[in-house]
Amino acid sequence: MLHGSMRHYPNGRKKSYNAWTTKTRAPSEGALVVSEPYRRETPVYKSHDNGTCNTKKKEINKYTGTFITGICTMHKSNAVPITNQQQAIEIARMSK
Repeated sequence: MLHGSMRHYPNGRKKSYNAWTTKTRAPSEGALVVSEPYRRETPVYKSHDNGTCNTKKKEINKYTGTFITGICTMHKSNAVPITNQQQAIEIARMSK
């Protein structure tokens, strides 16, 4: 026993015998004695390897166009893209 009580079961119920004074019985002549724990046979599946690695690092997306001219904060941390000068003026008026 690794840990716990010798007089109670793991669920808390009291044992009907005293484990300290109970002697262990010798196995009978016809009893099966197992020296190692049973381990089931598990098939081994090799992972697929065709010589190419498909875990390349993802390229970072970068905006290369000219449609969006900037980013403005409309309310607290709400980032809004700005496409022209008129939008920038409208958002600046709303923040006041």
